[in-house]
Amino acid sequence: SPAPSRAAPPLSPLLPAEPGEESSLEEQRAAPDGGSPISSFFNGSGTKRLPQAIIIGVKKGGTRALLEFLRVHPDVRAVGAEPHFFDRNYERGLAWYRDLMPRTLEGQITMEKTPSYFVTKEAPARISSMSKGTKLIVVVRDPVTRAISDYTQTLSKKPDIPTFESLTFKNRTTGLIDTSWSAIQIGIYAKHLENWLLYFPIGQILFVSGERLITDPAGELGRVQDFLGLKRIITDKHFYFNKTKGFPCLKKAEGSSKPHCLGKTKGRTHPDIDQEVVQRLRDFYRPFNMKFYQMTGQDFGWD
Repeated sequence: SPAPSRAAPPLSPLLPAEPGEESSLEEQRAAPDGGSPISSFFNGSGTKRLPQAIIIGVKKGGTRALLEFLRVHPDVRAVGAEPHFFDRNYERGLAWYRDLMPRTLEGQITMEKTPSYFVTKEAPARISSMSKGTKLIVVVRDPVTRAISDYTQTLSKKPDIPTFESLTFKNRTTGLIDTSWSAIQIGIYAKHLENWLLYFPIGQILFVSGERLITDPAGELGRVQDFLGLKRIITDKHFYFNKTKGFPCLKKAEGSSKPHCLGKTKGRTHPDIDQEVVQRLRDFYRPFNMKFYQMTGQDFGWD
C-alpha cells in the first residue's frame, strides 16, 4: 500500500507584497499549493523546480483571476503568494526561490505570478539568466481603467490620498500628464515591453486580454493552455458569471466541491472620475496603445 502522504510543508516566509495584490496567508494555508486532487494524493513526493512559466504582469490587470483559473488544471502547480523574487528578493538566491515552489510530478508545470515584474527594469535579464526558455504571460487591460482600478485599491487603504484627477496631472492647466505616478506609468505597456524584448523573443510571451478574461474566460484560458503546452481541460463548464461581482467565478475550485469567487478586494466599485480627465488619459495612451498592438500583433480594442 502507498506510504501515508505527508502534510504539506509550511509556507516559507514571504516579504509583504503590494497590499491587496495577493491572497492572505490564511487563504494560502487553506489551499497550500493549489494542485489537483491527484497531486495532493502524492503530497510530499515530486520535486521542487524553478518555474517554467511566470505571470509577469500587470498589476490590476486580472493576474489573480488567471492564476486561480489555471490552478484548476491538474498539470499546473503554482505558488499562492507573490514571491517578488526578481524585483525585491533577488539577493536571497535561486535556492531560496526554488524552495518556495510546490512539488511537481513529471509532466506538471511550476508557475508563479508577480505582476510588478513587468515594470521592473532588472527582471527580464534576471529571469533570462535563470532560464532563457521561461514562458512569460502578461495580462493587460485598458490602461485608463487599470489606472482607476489601481487608484481605487490604494484609496481603500488610504482614504485621505489626493483625488485621482489631481494625481493624474503635473499641471492641470497645461494638461501635462504625470508619468512618474505609477498608476499612469504601468499602463505605458509598449515602453515596458521593449525592455523584455531585449531578452526574450515575442513568441515566448503570451498577452492575455483582461477584458476577455471577464467576458470569455474559457476562450482566454484555451489560449493560455495551448501556450503552456497543456491539454485543454479548463472549459466553459468550469465557469459561471457572478452578476453582483461583475466577473466570472469557478463552479468548483481545485480540491473543493464548492463554487469559488475571488475575494472581496476584487471587483471594487470605482469612484466617479471627471470625464474630461478620462478623455485626456485616453488621448495620452492612444499612441502607446497603437505601438503595443503593432508589437504584439493583437488589437485589444481599447479605443
